[in-house]
Amino acid sequence: MRDDMVRRLQALQRSFASFTTGQKTIAIIGSLALVFAAVLVFRWAATPSYVPLYTNLAPADASAIVDKLSAAGTPYQLSDGGGTVLVPQSQVYAARIKLSGEGLPSQGPAGYALLDNQSLSTSQFQEQTTYKRAIEGELEKTIEALDPVQTAIVHVAMPQQQLFSSQQQPVTASVLVQTKPGASLDSTQVQAIVHLVASSVEGLDPKQVTVTDSAGDVLSTAGTGVDSIVGTRDQQVQDFEDRMKAQVQSVLDRVIGPNNSAVDVTADLNFDQTVTNTTRYFTTPKNAVPLSGSSIKETYKGPNAAAVGGVVGPNGQLTPGTATSGGSTSYTKEQKTADNAVSKSVERREAAPGNVQSLHVGIVMDARSVGSITAAQVQQLVSSALGISPKRGDTVQVSVMPFNRSAEKQAAAELAQAQAAEKKAALLSAAKTGGLVLLVGLILLLAWLNGRKRRKLRDKATSYVVEQLRRNTEPEPAAQLPPAPPALEMSGSDPAQLRLAARDEIAAMVERQPEEVAQLLRGWLVEADR
Repeated sequence: MRDDMVRRLQALQRSFASFTTGQKTIAIIGSLALVFAAVLVFRWAATPSYVPLYTNLAPADASAIVDKLSAAGTPYQLSDGGGTVLVPQSQVYAARIKLSGEGLPSQGPAGYALLDNQSLSTSQFQEQTTYKRAIEGELEKTIEALDPVQTAIVHVAMPQQQLFSSQQQPVTASVLVQTKPGASLDSTQVQAIVHLVASSVEGLDPKQVTVTDSAGDVLSTAGTGVDSIVGTRDQQVQDFEDRMKAQVQSVLDRVIGPNNSAVDVTADLNFDQTVTNTTRYFTTPKNAVPLSGSSIKETYKGPNAAAVGGVVGPNGQLTPGTATSGGSTSYTKEQKTADNAVSKSVERREAAPGNVQSLHVGIVMDARSVGSITAAQVQQLVSSALGISPKRGDTVQVSVMPFNRSAEKQAAAELAQAQAAEKKAALLSAAKTGGLVLLVGLILLLAWLNGRKRRKLRDKATSYVVEQLRRNTEPEPAAQLPPAPPALEMSGSDPAQLRLAARDEIAAMVERQPEEVAQLLRGWLVEADR
């Protein structure tokens, strides 16, 4: 095994020695480049992947965490101006558990943990302030859990309790949010923050919550809350218009092709919430059986009957009247009362806000793309698709006119130029890389062929020299021959070993002095011809 390695190394050494100066330079530079690339790949593969351990750290927390990581021998990196600490992905969970056990990070919102340090000597004011800080810290943690929010600061104003409710000041709150890069809060998320804060603080009305972003823009104002309601309504109208526009545009793209039409929809939505109570009474049929009835009948005949009526006394009693005398008298009275059932219908109707009051659609089609399609056909199609009602005041206007395609043509030309430039750059890069690889391969091939040729010539010259040495017994002049090899000066050795040693020495001599050996061979050939 060792002899094989030695022979291979000697073969490599002889091959490298057979190279020219330029070939040796290229071989050395190529070897160094391969070694450098291998080192880079090894370092890249050995470098661990870093992930955030904590983000948005206070300077004191960042310093303490870095000290703990350095003491534990955990590699780390800092980013975001020192506010983010990164550690290898394989150690992130262990590092978090260890740092949490040591109370780090400690500069964030404490929340209800502030109430754990209460003592008997705490005053009422301190207790109230600590409670307010705890609520603010918990709200900050909750708001920061939202996806777009990076940091949140909450302030709650809790006035002192008054004896009379008319003198009590309302509870107010303000929220400052900083969104993540590239993110923003829409009206729905702002309303979620408002109601989240209002529901977490006792006696806080959602109208008394102010939300502001880090840029100073007011997202929700305290007071009537009209701004937030208007923003929500505008968003609903915009969503409805976009949905109707997409529906019409989809139909037109199938009919006349994409980018050959433009649609605009304007909707008037009614956000008034109305409640209507209606009571209807129905007449009773003639043959219906009454629910209840009463009948009164009075009859009076002859002069001997007591007089009907009397005089009211001082205490309200009725004094019977006196009898009358004279001719015949008759009195009859009959009264009937019947209570019939009355049919009644009570209806309560509540209209949800967001009803469509009117819908107006405007469509423009490219005159060069409509073909045989008419504006009336498109108008009828859109009216059927959207449920256009002329009684409601809906309108559909369809116009046909040529489109200005200059911007599209310019964009297409720029895109084609960019693609052509990118393709040209890719081809040039590929050509450069291929040419370099081909050049290196050609150089290596030429070096290998040259080395192979020189090796064959060397073997042939060595064999020829040995043969000539065997045949020539006459010594050559000292000026013409190279120095005698040490192996030829050996005496008392085995003839076979002597020949092998002479062959090796001659091969080494040919390797060291190829020009002199070639000159010697040419001289011998000339003498042989004579």
